[in-house]
Amino acid sequence: MKKLVFFSLILLSFSALAQKSPMYPSYKGLVMCGYQGWFKADGDTHGKAWGHYGHNGKFDPEHLTIDIYPDMREYKKQYPTDFINADGSTANIFSSSDQSTTDLHFKWMKDYQIDGAFMQRFFSYIKNDQAKIRPDLVIKHAFNSSQQHDRAIAIMYDLSGLKAGKDDCSTVIEDWKHLVDDLNVLNKGKKQTYLHHNGKPLVAIWGVGFPDRAYDIDQIKLQELIDFLKNDPVYGGCSVMLGIPTYFRELKTDCSNDPYLHKIIEQVDVVLPWMVGRFNNDTFKNPTQYHNHVAADIEWCASKGVDYVPCVYPGFSWANLRRTVKKMEVPYAEIPRQKGAFFWNQIYHTLDAGAEMLYVAMFDEVDESTAIFKCTDNPPVNAKFIDMEGMPSDHYLKLTQQAGKVLRGEAQLSESTYKMK
Repeated sequence: MKKLVFFSLILLSFSALAQKSPMYPSYKGLVMCGYQGWFKADGDTHGKAWGHYGHNGKFDPEHLTIDIYPDMREYKKQYPTDFINADGSTANIFSSSDQSTTDLHFKWMKDYQIDGAFMQRFFSYIKNDQAKIRPDLVIKHAFNSSQQHDRAIAIMYDLSGLKAGKDDCSTVIEDWKHLVDDLNVLNKGKKQTYLHHNGKPLVAIWGVGFPDRAYDIDQIKLQELIDFLKNDPVYGGCSVMLGIPTYFRELKTDCSNDPYLHKIIEQVDVVLPWMVGRFNNDTFKNPTQYHNHVAADIEWCASKGVDYVPCVYPGFSWANLRRTVKKMEVPYAEIPRQKGAFFWNQIYHTLDAGAEMLYVAMFDEVDESTAIFKCTDNPPVNAKFIDMEGMPSDHYLKLTQQAGKVLRGEAQLSESTYKMK
């Protein structure tokens, strides 16, 4: 009798993770964004220091690390900076620690019919209980906002910060238990907004197969992590998505020449090749190569029984970050946005090649200027920033919205959509 009761409890625990009626049972047909949520302001709930806006806890023209400035007109809570607007007023900024900030961002997702966000969960934070206090708060706020605005939400573990010989994926296993038990990420009552795929909660692991990482994937207990997420009787029952290099099929260029990566890929449900910085505007002077690359990815993944989601992004610029932190001079707008042409070219050709879902990198990333949320065309004047090239602050939200309409069959795919205003 005791064995029967114990077995029943295990089944109940397992079914609690594999929720019966999620609002988002599949990634297919959706547009999801990456969400950093790591921007810290001097004076917010975590003290007097800046984070991810500037270097060494400071945010001024000498320590500046962002290249694009958010449009601050709708934020309820704002923090003064050392930057000056064209009219002489102080330029304010937001903190990701504030619930009102996360609410606004998820409201924008709803307003522009963007399905939701993958919350980035960095290894460098989760291996230290003190360091993950703030990321935990951001996760709580994001899940609150996903419930309020009916947006999909999922966890993406970024293995950046994992050091071979010192760390391994057992840390991620313990953190997932923490998120399930203490933050209740899979148990939010009647409204289950956690993103599922193949009917199971989707958990992403990013940073697998890159040669510049301080670890080999066959030495960090990655296999144990995947087995745990899929099969653990209490915390498993999940689908798994892997963030991998662009040239994963050929095991070359930005990818480790390790056939073990293919064995790992065949065990997961979705792959996300990381394409930020891999292609530029010259690519689309003759886009056949890009189109064929994505089509071949989709075909290869289908042969392995794995789904494929392409990564698209609006442009790239990290001149202030390089100058301040690395003492390197690189051009601003290294990959220019071209008023949305670069972003839409990626969307058009990935969807035309047969992609059934999209990952947009990123929603709020102003460090490397890949943010699609509202940014200003009139940044502060006492430092160098890129602008919106005369486009409205919500231009990239509108383009992302249009991509979702195409995926849902509500609009025809068109090459010229980026010209919309």
